Amino acid sequence: MAKDLILLENISKAYGDQVILDDLNLSIHENSFVTILGPSGCGKTTTLRIIGGFESPDSGRVIFDGKDITSLAPNKRQLNTVFQKYALFTHMTIAENIAFGLKIKNKTDQYIKDKIKYALKLVNLEGFEKRMPDSLSGGQQQRVAIARAIVNEPKVLLLDEPLGALDLKLRQDMQYELIRLKNELGITFIYVTHDQEEALTMSDHIVVMNQGYIQQEGSPETIYNEPENAFVADFIGDSNIIPAVMVRDELVNILGTNFACVDKGFGENKPVDVVIRPEDVELVKAGSGTLPGVVKNVIFKGVHYEMEVEAGGYEWLVHSTRMAEAGREIDICVDPFNIQVMKKPQSEDEEAIAIDV
Repeated sequence: MAKDLILLENISKAYGDQVILDDLNLSIHENSFVTILGPSGCGKTTTLRIIGGFESPDSGRVIFDGKDITSLAPNKRQLNTVFQKYALFTHMTIAENIAFGLKIKNKTDQYIKDKIKYALKLVNLEGFEKRMPDSLSGGQQQRVAIARAIVNEPKVLLLDEPLGALDLKLRQDMQYELIRLKNELGITFIYVTHDQEEALTMSDHIVVMNQGYIQQEGSPETIYNEPENAFVADFIGDSNIIPAVMVRDELVNILGTNFACVDKGFGENKPVDVVIRPEDVELVKAGSGTLPGVVKNVIFKGVHYEMEVEAGGYEWLVHSTRMAEAGREIDICVDPFNIQVMKKPQSEDEEAIAIDV
């Protein structure tokens, strides 16, 4: 079992009256790829900056490899940061940029030369030593920023939305590069983004944040398939989030119709929310399914058709490789395993508060 490399214990941070982090607790395993995911203002970048030593918490502790580093300066920590704005020195060559941290540490010329060569090979930029940053593309500059970070042999690499400035194709290419680098280097990556696809593609472990709280954490598969509240379900991919009533164990009433499910322990005749992913909604011949409806709109998305279906007074989002034309009467079916039942929050505060996982 992987050991905890970083522990955030009861971390709180506020700027004036605005609370950014509220009693946050988080453990990060050694050699994992952890993504902190959430909308703007949720506290994810502040969390990263506190780990990196660029911000100090108002209360709480940062434990690194068993030692309290809460008050330790950034350059004294065994980690490096790659920012969205690459922060390359424009008057220096690529080699000089990569060597900068090593020269501060008074490494020998031969050591620095070997490290530059190793790092450039690792990021597929061999032969770029004498080039200047402004002669490189955005993706190449990002690779240099990563090379500059990894030559210092950090135990942890912090990445603050590092792909945000790249176009879609480059961003996708760099996602695979980062996964490869993580596997080759065998170090811990902590990645901050608001992009759900990036999080699902690259991570071993995802931490979903909102309003200064951790809403849910777990593997990409768990986060996507078993969201624990409506915020997570809505933020991670497309979802049908519908008010319902838990009739009894393994039976939920959705829009006036009973659906079999696999959830238990919610009580009898209790209000709940259900999450059903668009790809889990099956359209069948009228009269042969569970809930009757009518197809309202159809859009071809390349890998699937996206359809809006009105059924039970609710507009369902449906993804399918088989098209049902607009105006067609159909029935909706959902496999019991694909209905995710969630407790309905009793207040706005309860919606924001972290859920124990």
